[in-house]
Amino acid sequence: MLQFRQFLPLYFRESWRRVSRQLAVGRVNPLRFIGTSPDRLVVAPTDLRIADPYIAHEVHQGRFPLAGRVLEAGDISPFLHPGPSLGFDEMLHSFRWLRHLRAAGTAESYTDAKALTEDWINIWGRRFSGIGWDADVCAQRVIAWLSHSPIILKNQDRGFYRRFIKSLALQIRYLRKIAPATRDGEKRFRVRIALAMATLALPATPTSIKSAARNLDQEIEKQILPDGGHVSRNPQVAMTLLADLLPLRQTYLNLGYTPPKGLVSSIDRMFQALRFFRHVDGTLALFNGTTAQPADRLLSVLRYDESTGEPPKHTPQMNYQRLSSQNTVIIADTGPIPPGELSATHHAGCLSFEMSSGQHRFIVNSGAPAFYHADYRRLARSTAAHSTLIIDDTSSAAISNSTFLGPILTNGPHKVDVERRDEATSTQGFIGRHDGYAEPFGLIHERSISLSVDGNTVTGRDRIAKSAHHDLAIDENTNAAIRFHIHPKIVVTHDSNANIVLTAPDGEIWKFYSPDIETEIEEDIFFADLAGPRRSQQITLNFTIARRSEVNWSLVRTVPKTKNGNNEASPLESDARPDGPTAA
Repeated sequence: MLQFRQFLPLYFRESWRRVSRQLAVGRVNPLRFIGTSPDRLVVAPTDLRIADPYIAHEVHQGRFPLAGRVLEAGDISPFLHPGPSLGFDEMLHSFRWLRHLRAAGTAESYTDAKALTEDWINIWGRRFSGIGWDADVCAQRVIAWLSHSPIILKNQDRGFYRRFIKSLALQIRYLRKIAPATRDGEKRFRVRIALAMATLALPATPTSIKSAARNLDQEIEKQILPDGGHVSRNPQVAMTLLADLLPLRQTYLNLGYTPPKGLVSSIDRMFQALRFFRHVDGTLALFNGTTAQPADRLLSVLRYDESTGEPPKHTPQMNYQRLSSQNTVIIADTGPIPPGELSATHHAGCLSFEMSSGQHRFIVNSGAPAFYHADYRRLARSTAAHSTLIIDDTSSAAISNSTFLGPILTNGPHKVDVERRDEATSTQGFIGRHDGYAEPFGLIHERSISLSVDGNTVTGRDRIAKSAHHDLAIDENTNAAIRFHIHPKIVVTHDSNANIVLTAPDGEIWKFYSPDIETEIEEDIFFADLAGPRRSQQITLNFTIARRSEVNWSLVRTVPKTKNGNNEASPLESDARPDGPTAA
């Protein structure tokens, strides 16, 4: 009954959103998208995403390598084939791949761009249903068509030019109608970006330009937090949005318009957030939906970052912590789950952390799959896929099975307390606790992590305490496990004293100790890889809660990598276990 009352507002809101969308596109309004079409394009915004001319060659041969799958279309339009996956269909209909054809710069690629665009117009152009008319996919297609219109229209006749402009105008009117009824979050943000870009790239009245800018400003204010993070708490969202916001800002300036007031300041804040989540190897930390990205994709955005200085120690609104010293970086999730539909891609990884050193990530979360796979995505969202504590193999937040509300998180951490504990001459650290296990077990998970000033020692403590507001619901056999997922590139072994040794490809070594519990090495899976899920390993500390409520552990760098690439003995090199961390 309590859960029904908890989600009743969500059911009402989702019902109203669906009714609103149906009224916008349904048959009850047959003249819904009628309007005039512009006679020309004014400008083609830049596409910052990295392009690969080889993909253009594949497309010319009738092969479409998208979203980790390949469709052999042959001489038949790919839009007449059932796609091999949902992610493939989304990418195909988004036309983001046009950048590869433009990079090829050949007569064949120009012909292919025109032919495939015309195929889509003829097959899907007036259906207003299916994946091609999903709000986010349609917004991406509008942006792609505007950005790559020079190759679509190169050497084409006036008839095709008019059909192209007419279809583009129709999609823009469609987006304008459904924008208010689009799910909250990144998708609606991108719709507003596409509509703002359309008012610049096509002839528009000053009123239309101001209206689109005002709507975008409202979305920026609602979704971009003061610390530069996105309300979904997914670090990767900032990167994907910046790839569209940066060309939009430049288009405003190139045409002599003043950008929306929130656009410039939000871009600066988003860059700061991106730098916060970068490991020493340049990759983004794998939290709450973030997955593997080609290094050049992130750099294609970061090269426009003009900010200076060190990343902040924490993000007050996104609720993450960062410890950094001497080329060792720790990033930890210390925030609650976001509300409602914003949690649909969020993970149950509260108090999980990642650690990198030198040019390698050592401790990671399993991350989200790089390409869509429903089963893998659900597994990747579980607490067991994160470097944190799990009780009785139960995630700290449950994934809803409601087909109506979608896979939102339920009963997860809603109260997360965190306190920084930094000492200028000795350590950086924090202590955090969450209530994700209060309702099912009557327990609170508390974790403290600190990093020494020389960057060579990480000390941690995980503690389970009774919740002050819930009855205990455990027995003498209720177990807990603390997992430390190891990046696939790291070799995990034991030394002569049974200590766990983590060795990077360049020879850097860290040792893992726990004075309280026997450590185990178990098989694992790493989801966030561009080549697909990879086998990996994890360190696990298993214990029974009735017998133990606190576990200390530490990571010690024993062979740091020198500047010339050779390994040198460290004064920390020792087979003796260091003392456990003191209680925070």
